[in-house]
Amino acid sequence: MKKLLLACLSIAVSSAFAQTSKTISDPVEYVNPMMGTMSKPSLSTGNTYPAIGLPWGMNIWTPQTGKSGDGWAYTYDADKIRGFKQTHQPSPWMNDYGAFSLMPVTKSLKFKDDDRASWFSHNAEFSKPYYYSVYLADADVTTEITPTERAAQFRFTFPETDSAFVVVDAQNKGSYIKIIPSERKIIGYTTKYARGPLPKNFKNYFVIIFNKDFVLTKTFEGDALGSQLELTSDHSGAVIGFKTAKGEKVTAKAASSFISFDQAELNLQRELAGDSFDATQAKAKATWNTALSKISVEGGTTDQLRTFYSCLYRTLFFPNKLYELDRDNKIVHWSPYNGKILPGYMFAGTGFWDTFRALYPFLNLAYPAINKEMQEGLINDYKEGGWLPEWSSPGYANIMVGNNSASVVSDAYIKGLRGYDINTLWEALKHGANNEGPMAAVGRDGVKYYNDLGYIPFDVKVRENAAKTLEYAYDDFTIYQLGKALGKPAAETDIYKKRAMNYRNLFDPASGLMRGKNQDGTFQTPFRPFLWGGAFTEGNSWHYTWSVFHDVDGLAKLMGGSKKFVEKLDSVFSMPPIFDEQNYRNVIHEIREMQIAGMGQYAHGNQPIQHMIYLYNYGGAPYKTQYWVRETMNRMYKAIPNGYCGDEDNGQTSAWYIFSAMGFYPVTPGVDQYVLGAPLFKKVTISLDNGKKVIINAPANSDDNRYVQSLQLNGKDYSKNWISHSGLQNGAVLNFKMSAEPNKARGSDPSAYPYSLSKDEK
Repeated sequence: MKKLLLACLSIAVSSAFAQTSKTISDPVEYVNPMMGTMSKPSLSTGNTYPAIGLPWGMNIWTPQTGKSGDGWAYTYDADKIRGFKQTHQPSPWMNDYGAFSLMPVTKSLKFKDDDRASWFSHNAEFSKPYYYSVYLADADVTTEITPTERAAQFRFTFPETDSAFVVVDAQNKGSYIKIIPSERKIIGYTTKYARGPLPKNFKNYFVIIFNKDFVLTKTFEGDALGSQLELTSDHSGAVIGFKTAKGEKVTAKAASSFISFDQAELNLQRELAGDSFDATQAKAKATWNTALSKISVEGGTTDQLRTFYSCLYRTLFFPNKLYELDRDNKIVHWSPYNGKILPGYMFAGTGFWDTFRALYPFLNLAYPAINKEMQEGLINDYKEGGWLPEWSSPGYANIMVGNNSASVVSDAYIKGLRGYDINTLWEALKHGANNEGPMAAVGRDGVKYYNDLGYIPFDVKVRENAAKTLEYAYDDFTIYQLGKALGKPAAETDIYKKRAMNYRNLFDPASGLMRGKNQDGTFQTPFRPFLWGGAFTEGNSWHYTWSVFHDVDGLAKLMGGSKKFVEKLDSVFSMPPIFDEQNYRNVIHEIREMQIAGMGQYAHGNQPIQHMIYLYNYGGAPYKTQYWVRETMNRMYKAIPNGYCGDEDNGQTSAWYIFSAMGFYPVTPGVDQYVLGAPLFKKVTISLDNGKKVIINAPANSDDNRYVQSLQLNGKDYSKNWISHSGLQNGAVLNFKMSAEPNKARGSDPSAYPYSLSKDEK
């Protein structure tokens, strides 16, 4: 028996690590939506939920293990399901808005959260982006879900019973429900909203149509069950009942709208029409395969393929569509900024502090058409609300720092997106850069200090002042870049170029680190470089010192030149993971994730330092980038429930992996360059929207052969530490020669270094 067990284990291990050279024709089957779901507030391994939806769809569906209103809607270590929820949640920390749920029950009429909950097992659960199924043991019911952009089909397989029920819970904080037995229909709306004041005229209207007559109809208000067919209350819901034969399948078609009941019905008819459950499932699967096939990878292990496509799946949800198509097929949206129904695009559900770094640059490379829609949505954000959002959920959310909408707008235009009103966005960027907004996270908090002094002082009660200074400096750089690209006069753009150098004002020569500075020009004392928070955001000085995306050469010179710069980078990994959490009430999860990662002070589980590994390219040691990129991919990503090393964050942490697996990364959004690492696979093919292809070959690639000996670009030797976005757009073939030993000479000359403002502007 022991020999048999060892043999089975050996087969399993070799199959997981075996190299696959075939082209993947069905990439969606490699996706594991459970990646990152084994999370909790004190330790995140992704903080994801199994998202059942379509790319950038207005609605996502998920099984709900947490109580209604809990941001941790689904956690892998839970053992009961309370419902199947329509969600728009970008992260558990932001929580949800417009949520409602369905839940089948049997035996007796149970409608409250805990009462209707059923035990389940992952052994009887199947999850893919286009389809979800689970056996609910207490109810003896199998529930299946398959999505469209604004609707979904449910299929409940019941036992033989005269007590089969479906509960529709419109949640608390204001909801309405109506049962229409003659049409086998339930309609309702929810105003469930988690963060900030309720937006004007906010309602998520829903329509659910069943394929079976109702034998029983009830509504409930909170914990009280009633017999009326229509109800408006703080917490409204409905229960319908049937008699079912063994194995009988009851289907429900559900759709929603932020505009009206009529629009919800239109969304249902347009997206589900007369389709069967299986037909909707087939369409959803095809949609995912089309989207995921934009990038084809070959020559990795099965585990690597699963991780790659699971990460790619996560990059394709947020921000999600908030717009709909009216009866004339015109694009319309409810505005979270003024409550009106208006023409044009609208998106919501992302924080630019996270996603400016890699997610939006990734869209500009692989999915530019959707980002063009997003840019048009940003124009409407500005017109309707007076500001660009920095966190939209769905309107302005007062969280995180920076003015990184500047990066998102500038990078899109500089990477070639056209056909929208860029001049309105130019005005929006200038407005945001020079004014405090209606809340600290919109516009620029502390802008007068920043513009007058060149930094935000530590002692003037502006929180996270050093982080804001560093991010504003980079944001000013991107505004300068966009102004140049638009041909704006120097009189208008040079102020942003000047402010882009404000990062220098916080550099402390004594420590070689960024440090808070007081209004009188003295540095903050005492200086504790391992202290999280305070002058910084979810990190310490060792993390934020590298936030000079646009002038790494200038930062290296401040540190004493390339040799000392590389040594400083090395020290991030060689130091112990000590920390000082005194600015928080406890050890926040970001700290814990750094502590347990085994990579010193490198905190990949949070965004500020994720680009740091690529900075060796600016100091003449790209082979160290190649080593640490592979180490990070190997150690910190896997397509399993605890497969991330921190919050996934709206596709950003996944986009880091996708870029890194392809062999390059956008250190500086807003310039036409990607900084080189080393590819993970033997072959990667990117199918661009213009019909051209980028082919990345590394035939000798392996876990040992992680170093780049040489690179050819389009058949010619290539010695730079970067490649251009515009060059890739013409179609390109990159041939990497990989080896187990680093080539320390390649990329060591300053002429090979990527863009830096102070160097390249001379």
